Amino acid sequence: MEIEKRILGKKGLEVSSIGLGCMGMSFGYGPAKDKKEMIQLIREAVDLGVTFFDTAEVYGPFTNEELVGEALEPFKGKVTIATKFGFDIDRKQMKHVGIDSRPATIKRAVDESLTRLRVESIDLLYQHRVDPNVPIEEVAGTVADLISAGKVKHFGLSEAGAATIRKANEVCAVTALQSEYSLWTRKHEKEIIPTIEELGIGLVAYSPLGKGFLTGKIDQSTQFQEGDIRNILPRYTQEAREANKALLDVIERFAKEKEATQAQIALAWVLAQKPWIVPIPGTTKSHRLKENLGALQVQLSFSELKEIDSLSSQVQIIGDRYPEAMEKSTGL
Repeated sequence: MEIEKRILGKKGLEVSSIGLGCMGMSFGYGPAKDKKEMIQLIREAVDLGVTFFDTAEVYGPFTNEELVGEALEPFKGKVTIATKFGFDIDRKQMKHVGIDSRPATIKRAVDESLTRLRVESIDLLYQHRVDPNVPIEEVAGTVADLISAGKVKHFGLSEAGAATIRKANEVCAVTALQSEYSLWTRKHEKEIIPTIEELGIGLVAYSPLGKGFLTGKIDQSTQFQEGDIRNILPRYTQEAREANKALLDVIERFAKEKEATQAQIALAWVLAQKPWIVPIPGTTKSHRLKENLGALQVQLSFSELKEIDSLSSQVQIIGDRYPEAMEKSTGL
């Protein structure tokens, strides 16, 4: 199946206009899901026209890259796989213990990711989080060397600030910035989005459904499994969920008008912001995958977008995205 494509960056990386975030299949939302089922789901996504898949070494660690590598091996050259480096991973306890973007760490991470992903070159390689101890110019220079060596095709950053993006881009062209962006996380509109627009860098929007909240399927009584990241997020306390329901009321109104689901309205809104924004909603369920891709059939007019902006701007979102310490150090 063919679905509309979008271009990321000046080097012209072409990907499906909605990608698939694979993290939750192995990590972050409770126990890892059945590997065979997840391989089947990833391959179903390819059949449905998805050509852009997102993973990272820290998801697991390592197990998510292995899953994605095995699932997509039959489709080499037909899909784009994005992965990330930038964490110090304790290999005995199998967990990340801090940020690390030293050149030697990056090179090792890339060699190991190539093996797990079963590819000769990484399509899009992000720095997962900015490392305050390593100048971004040094990071960008290391990735530029890896591109020259044929191990990487495109360079990306994740959750980086405007000044960092500019400095990195001067050393090695940045194809995409991956950051959280949705109807309830819009802080990037002030400085980040104008910066990347000026520089010709694409935006890959993770958590475009607010880690599930914007689907309307989660209320104040929803219980999450042990190990689910949402158990510790300030926006997911019972009080915050109750208060943030006001945003769902806005989305639900447009969903009814458009005969669409709330998830489809939330994704259609992200897609309508700029032609170079690609959301990567994650899912572990076939029917949700199809529902998310159905957002491509939902067209929001200029006046509808204005109305959504007007109504949603009156809603005060309660709770930070992450606990303070985690905001600085996590790979999520």
